[in-house]
Formats: sequence, structure tokens, C-alpha cells
Amino acid sequence: MSKEGSLGAPIRHPIDFEHPDFLNPEKLDAEMRRVFDICHGCRRCFNLCDSFPKLFDMIDESKNEDVESLSSDQFAPVVDACTLCDMCFMTKCPYVPPHDFDLDFPHLMLRYRTAQKKLGKLPSVPTQLAQIDRNAKIGVMFSKIVNWAWNIKNKLIRKILELITGIDKRVQLPKYNSETFSNFFKKNKDKINYLTPSKDRKVVIYSTCFVNFNKKNTGVAALKVLKKNGVEVQEAYPGCCGMPFLEQADLPKVVEQAKKVSKDLIEWIDKGYKVVTLTASCGLMLKFEWPLLLPNDEKIKKLSANVMDIDEYVVDIANNEGLAEGLNEIDGGVTVHHACHARAQNMGIKARDMLKLIPNIKIDVVERCAGHGGTFGVMKETHDLANKVGRPTARQIKTKNNKYMASDCPLAGKHLKQLEVDTNITNDEALHPIELMAKSYNLWSCQEKKEKFKKKTSCL
Repeated sequence: MSKEGSLGAPIRHPIDFEHPDFLNPEKLDAEMRRVFDICHGCRRCFNLCDSFPKLFDMIDESKNEDVESLSSDQFAPVVDACTLCDMCFMTKCPYVPPHDFDLDFPHLMLRYRTAQKKLGKLPSVPTQLAQIDRNAKIGVMFSKIVNWAWNIKNKLIRKILELITGIDKRVQLPKYNSETFSNFFKKNKDKINYLTPSKDRKVVIYSTCFVNFNKKNTGVAALKVLKKNGVEVQEAYPGCCGMPFLEQADLPKVVEQAKKVSKDLIEWIDKGYKVVTLTASCGLMLKFEWPLLLPNDEKIKKLSANVMDIDEYVVDIANNEGLAEGLNEIDGGVTVHHACHARAQNMGIKARDMLKLIPNIKIDVVERCAGHGGTFGVMKETHDLANKVGRPTARQIKTKNNKYMASDCPLAGKHLKQLEVDTNITNDEALHPIELMAKSYNLWSCQEKKEKFKKKTSCL
């Protein structure tokens, strides 16, 4: 029986990348043509990423204006424009499983990219950039030098970097922490507030590579807010979740990371801890992508069922026991950018729900892709396209006229802030929503406030 309109809840099939058919050239080509033909007849996704306009233009300009008129070597530009944001699958496509058409455009692009990787057709620099744990350890060790060299104002070095690596000289690159969040956690002496409604809650913060190496303050804020609410907190960073490898279609490496990280986190779950993630992409990997790559791994299934995003977890405390007293008004409105990989977790807009707990807060939500997509927004070859996708989102944020912008995706937030002009937004990049909760609780030291929120008050 046909399920026209996909009235059933969307489902995703496991990614059986070791099956012989997965990389079979003839079967892959046939599936690309089948899916492209369905997309050509529908065109609902024309205003998402650039993959769809590229596809539709190619078809419209072909001899017979159909998919069969396309040659197989025309497929690559469509795949290259996909950032794996999942928004076509999550929000637009009426033909996702359980519909009979069984269409999963992002995972088909991943399959094609995996075939490209096998043939050595993917560029080498993004593959090296995906080695986050190796690169970032060096970055933290020499953070002052690296942050100076990579500064967008350092035009000579950035031009040389662009010539050698293809990293666009116009991109504001993430800065490295002077120490990892893991090291900060070991030294932290903040006490747990036991005078709270919530009791017997225990979490282990999976720091994620970006927080651990690039944006320590998100982890600091999460730690402060959780302890304020009586939660026993531990920290773990066994390694990167593998999202950068997924973007580069290195599926065996993703599986390797999944097994390595899950082995450590499962030990905490067995002790009664929930796992809390601090960035949207990492939460998506642990909850959904790992189980699709390892569908028969019981540990991965168990981990997936015990992972919560930090916003999601704080809202859970509020809904069940209630938050600790002490939330105060903050000095301006907030525009929440609901990042693609937060949307793809099917948990609702938890950043908004959490920030609504702040008294008398003005909140606006923008639900549109930032266009960054990992290395997609960094490389010269695709940076202009990332800007093209992100500009409408940046314009929406500008019209909200708020003092703060918050996003669960640090790269999206950085990219959007760079695209904005003449806004009232205070910070140099988007804050994580949990940082605004820490601000509302007045948990930052005076010096931290000056550094984070551009305060000009004296700390004497």
C-alpha cells in the first residue's frame, strides 16, 4: 500500500557501507538517477542548499530536459554542494522512508562521496583537517602563535596559507584554547549546590573536540549551570565523535571513533550517569549516526538512549524537579539560531525552551541553515557558496535587532556573525545558549564577564 505524503514518522535505514552493492558503480549510478528523477519531478528543496538548483539547472539545460540526458560525470557538482545538513530529509522531502520512494538524499550523497574517496577523487587538505585530535593538540600547545598567525588581520600569512592549503583567507578561523577544557575540569573546585529541587542527578560531560580545544567557555558554562542545579558532574573526552570524518566519507574511521569513544562513555552510563553533549553535531553523531553505522552494536544502542544535549538536559531538570533559584534578567534580547544538526535530533527547539526560563527575556528564533558545513565553509573552493547559503539566515538575524545571538553549533554561529554587518550583536561570535544561562545565574567572574560580554566595568 502506498504511503503518499509520508504520513508515517520518517525513518532512516542503516548505512551498510561494507555491502558489495554500496560502492558498486552501476548500482550507485542507477540509484543517483532514480533519486534525481524524483527530485526533478518535485523540486520542493529548491531553496535549501545549492545541490538542488545545480541539479535542476543541469536537467533543464540538458538535451531532453530529463535525468537520462545527463552524463554520470555531471553528478559530482551536485554532491560537492551538499553539506550533509540533513534539512532536505528532515523538513522538506515528502518521499523519505516509510514512503515507497524510499528517498534519503543526504545519505545518497554520502554514498557517492565514499565512492569518490575510494577512487582518490576527494581533495587531501579537508581530509587532513578532519584529523581534529592531532591538529588541535598542536594548536592548543602553541595557541598564542597559531591564533596570531591565523588571525584574519594577518593578511600576509593568511594569503600564504590560502596558496598552500586552499583555506580561504577571508574566513575567520576558530581560535584555540590556551588549555583544554579537560585540564580546566581537573582543576575546577566549584562546589555542587545541594539546596536545589533536583536530587541524585549525575552526568558526564562529553566535551566534544570543539569545546575541548577551541571554545572552553561553553564547557565552563555547562559545568557552572549544572553544579548550580545540584548535578554531580564528571568529564570525558576519549576522542572526536567522527563528524569531520563523516563529512570526508571516511566511514571506517567514523566507526573506529565510535567504538573508541563509546567504550569510555558506556562505563559512565553503567555507573548511572547520563551523557551530556555540548555541540549539536556531536549529539547528532552519538544519538543517530553511530547507530546507523553500527546497527547491531548493543553498546552503541545503549549509549544512544542515554545521550542528551546540554539544552535538552537543563530543560529536563526544569520540567521535572525545577531549576535552582537565582535566574535574573539579562541586558538584551536573544536571537536563537536553531542549527541544522540540532533540528536533526528531533528534540524540538531546546535552546529556546531553556532560555525562556530566564525572566522577561525577549527571544527570536531563526530556523535556517548557516551554510558552513564543516570544511565546506572554510575552503576557498566552496566558501562563496557557503556565504550564499548563509546570507539569508544572517539577514533574518539582523532584522531581529537583538543584543545576543546564540547557537548550538559554534561553526554556524561564527560563520553567521562574520556575515552580519551593522548589527547590535555584542559578541564576536555566537554564544552557546548555556553561556547565557550562566550569565543569567551570575556565575561568571568579573574578568570572565569582561572577556565574554565586552563589559567595560572595573574588576577592582
